[in-house]
Amino acid sequence: MNLPWLAARNLSRNKLRVTLTIVGVAISVLAFLVIRTVLWAWSYGAEVGAKDRIASRHKVSFILQLPKNYIDKIRDIPGVTAATWMNWFGAKDPKDEKNFFATFAVDHTTFLDVYSEVVVPPDVAAAWKADPQGALIGDVQAKKMGIKPGDKITLLGTIYPGNWEFRITGIYTVTAKSFDRSSFVFHWEYMNNALPESRRDQIGWVVSRIDDPAKSGDISKAIDKYFDERDIQTLTMSEKALNNSFVAMFSAVLTALDWVSIVIMLVMMLILGNTIAMGVRERTGEYGVLRAIGFLPKHVSGFILGEGAIIGLVGGLVGLALGVLIISGLQKFIEEGPMSGFFPYFRLQWTAVAAGLGLAIVLGFLASFIPAWRASKLSVTNALRRVG
Repeated sequence: MNLPWLAARNLSRNKLRVTLTIVGVAISVLAFLVIRTVLWAWSYGAEVGAKDRIASRHKVSFILQLPKNYIDKIRDIPGVTAATWMNWFGAKDPKDEKNFFATFAVDHTTFLDVYSEVVVPPDVAAAWKADPQGALIGDVQAKKMGIKPGDKITLLGTIYPGNWEFRITGIYTVTAKSFDRSSFVFHWEYMNNALPESRRDQIGWVVSRIDDPAKSGDISKAIDKYFDERDIQTLTMSEKALNNSFVAMFSAVLTALDWVSIVIMLVMMLILGNTIAMGVRERTGEYGVLRAIGFLPKHVSGFILGEGAIIGLVGGLVGLALGVLIISGLQKFIEEGPMSGFFPYFRLQWTAVAAGLGLAIVLGFLASFIPAWRASKLSVTNALRRVG
């Protein structure tokens, strides 16, 4: 018989209470894991980007546009091997307005050259380039909307109001997760020609391929320097930085989720502390007996601290098991489903597993610290006199 064994035995005194506490700890750890996985997947999705691509946007804000003739100047910058441009179109399916997917107006002549990971058969690519109203849609989004090549589709414009009609020329796949499988791309000229004269010939941003990723910084500086004396300056960055600028727009939400994951674990500690305190009050007389037969205050506090750590460990393990099952089950659905654009990589990280289990044990230990300290300070006579 030893102290850990006695601590574990004490937990069986009130099985219902301990079981409910373990369930509470498990749910807290599960919620912590899910939130941390979402945060990691969102951030990691922004990290994914081709090292040999850079992007140039308006220096002031991403939502402001550049003159179309900037593309020709950028192509002349040494180190740039190819360049294309895109506009965020912001349309939605009028049949299902809650179905969000990215829509881009792109330069159809250069888009597939710069985004080589976007794969369509050569004949489909040729047909798309030849059709002014042609559109390519990602395989994930096509499956969700029940679309096949040859279908006609009408999207409701938001940034560019109106009903926009397209023909689905083909369905693309990708060879890397640096491009969303749920996007919808079509001819920029189709959009531009339909706009009022005052809104024409404006592009959202330019994406360039470069000959040497190691020179990404120098080439970016050269592009920005070229436009420094123009009325509209540029800000050029790596594709990773561009993706991070998208994530930054949701920084408040991400920060809130970060804090929620911490608060959940603190609430778990309070629940656990209450359970331990109740057990200590009920067993005050027993601790007095232990002190009377020779156990020291450190032994009494050790029993209680051990109980808290054991409940944290067991609850943490149960929560981790549930987390592995749930997150693994959601992985394929999210990575290949309608959320793939936000979470191209959605999987449980072992750092989160270690953090979740470690916090469960440590917080269990901390939750029992005050009850353990108070029990160790009781005199033998007061402990034996007290009725729990």
